[in-house]
Amino acid sequence: MWTLALKTLLEDRGKLLTALVGVVFAVVLVNVQGGLFVGLIRKASLLVDNGEADVWVGHRHMHNVDFPRDIPRRWVHRVRAVPGVAQAEPYIIGHSVMTLPDGGFEPVLVVGSDPASLLGNAWRIVEGRSDDIRKPDGVIIDVCDADKIGHPQVGDLREIGGQRARIVAQSEGILGFLVTPYVFTTLERAAGYLQKPADKCSYFVVTLVPGANAADVCRDIKQCLPEVEACTRDEYAGWSIDYWLKRTGLGISFGAATLLGLAVGLVIVAQTLYASVLDRITEYAALKAIGATDRQIFTILSSQAVAMALVGSLVGLMVVFASQSLMSNPRAPIVVPWWLSFGSVTLVLIICLAAAAAPYLRIRRVDPAMVLQS
Repeated sequence: MWTLALKTLLEDRGKLLTALVGVVFAVVLVNVQGGLFVGLIRKASLLVDNGEADVWVGHRHMHNVDFPRDIPRRWVHRVRAVPGVAQAEPYIIGHSVMTLPDGGFEPVLVVGSDPASLLGNAWRIVEGRSDDIRKPDGVIIDVCDADKIGHPQVGDLREIGGQRARIVAQSEGILGFLVTPYVFTTLERAAGYLQKPADKCSYFVVTLVPGANAADVCRDIKQCLPEVEACTRDEYAGWSIDYWLKRTGLGISFGAATLLGLAVGLVIVAQTLYASVLDRITEYAALKAIGATDRQIFTILSSQAVAMALVGSLVGLMVVFASQSLMSNPRAPIVVPWWLSFGSVTLVLIICLAAAAAPYLRIRRVDPAMVLQS
């Protein structure tokens, strides 16, 4: 039956090509659109995912990494005393304003880490070194945001929160969910830029001893400090992403566009399958006249649907990976996880099989006697 199905499918290459274009279109749109969504929403947890901390401790009502509330810095000693904690350091995140050479202003998101451990400091350094923030007035900015702050070079001066800042290094690709550029510096300098009291911080970033259970450590921290919330890296990343999903229409807009493209592509496939069967209705009637069962007829149709789904998906994924290599950038990253590709191919396969049911129902009503009448 597979051989007959493929021969029938290849007989009309025009309709076959049309159906394959529909499948390719659906797979490409789902993966590229979904990849853009995943890449964009992952920016919401950028600091958490790349901060190297196993546990984040913050205000009891913390919900998003970029919008923290202050907690007393002295509490860090109680966190360090919890079994399983290898290191716990204060961490500062807050919004300030950078003064530009032309007299303009640019909001920035200041990130301050402990100068000894540099836990949570900038990564992907392309010029200078990450520990250069220990230099007087040292800050690290990202080259992708350089246009917003006057294209500074290493060694240039700026003013943040009324205090001097010197560009000592540059990263590449550290772009958050907000349009506000990140500025990395030391803990005390960040407090000055944000005009934050010296005894306050935003979080405690915690690393664990090897073998320690992160969930157990979080529980013990909350028992020791009922005034705080403690969660694992993955948990807080999820909270930060969930914050933006609930407060914006990102999920709805991306999802609607993806489903619309998927529907358009698969309608093409279904229409092509149905038209192909109608063109050969007498041939299927002949098969029934010589003893082919309804099950065998459905096997032919489903084999054609599976063949188109697999070939179209393979071509579509090749286009997706090519598009990812050519189009993905730090501002609009296309992140295509394996589950997205697998899910899109599975969905296309299921819908193609469902599309084969329409012409099958038409064939079931065909009278084999029509072959003798013709």
